Amino acid sequence: MASRRPSSVKGDPIPFSPFSAITNSFTGFHRNWLSLRTEKLGRVDNTWLRLSPSLKEKSVLRLDASIISAGLAQELKRFKIQNMSETDARVDFFDEMKQRFLSFKKQKYLGEVEHFKTLAKAQSPKFMVIACVDSRVCPSNILGFQPGEAFMVRNVANLVPPLENGRTETNAALEFAVKTLQVQNIFVIGHSCCAGIQTLMTMQDDENSSFIERWVANAKVAKLRTKEAIHLSFDQQCKHCEKESINCSLLNLLTYPWIEERVRKGTLSLQGGYYDFLRCTFEIWTLDFKESNVSHGSKLPVKDKAFWC
Repeated sequence: MASRRPSSVKGDPIPFSPFSAITNSFTGFHRNWLSLRTEKLGRVDNTWLRLSPSLKEKSVLRLDASIISAGLAQELKRFKIQNMSETDARVDFFDEMKQRFLSFKKQKYLGEVEHFKTLAKAQSPKFMVIACVDSRVCPSNILGFQPGEAFMVRNVANLVPPLENGRTETNAALEFAVKTLQVQNIFVIGHSCCAGIQTLMTMQDDENSSFIERWVANAKVAKLRTKEAIHLSFDQQCKHCEKESINCSLLNLLTYPWIEERVRKGTLSLQGGYYDFLRCTFEIWTLDFKESNVSHGSKLPVKDKAFWC
């Protein structure tokens, strides 16, 4: 004999819905399902009590379905409104981007069409620029690099890892720029309020579990030198480290034999730059290469320092 479900009214079995009263899905049954539904009806009258169990079940299922349908319709309406708003925002942005492109084509490309035809055949940039990925510090906007003038790679905190740290996208770009394009300058540009350097300054020395932590650890020498200035506040230390990491990257460049050889011969120059976007100032300096006093891990000798404001 089939077992009966618990009774709530004079032994009648409680009709049940295949939907959970909590999730509106096929995942379970709420033991107070009937009372929850009758609360929505307001009361259970005698007509309902006189109905047979099968009619009760059909009635409640219809009620449950209507409630679920109304809820889904409301949710779908909210989703459509939100989706339309997001779509409109995307359309507006790409429409603006389209206008920017058309403006570039009209004012720049068509005005210098012969120059762009020459670039289509080959590039011969004089600069290799290593800058940060930060959206606020695009070198082309800040320094006015034109198409074909600078071969550029951007990474977190504008770092150059030493040769011993293995292959990365950055040293692959360096190899192409120096060996194939034969650039005359490698320009490492840092900036103020760098989140990568802030991560470096706050992480523990043995913490390198994330991609970012492993990457910024390439500048750990700069961090160690900065920590020596214990009289500085944290913000001041970060700014100091932002500049010190540029110098460390310039020294790391010399760990690549094909760079060090060209620097010694004078066919390749290594520059550092620092953009303070809070004050809109720019500092620039050149590595003063002297084989007798430049070694990996030593303090960087510089020359031709300038401050633009």
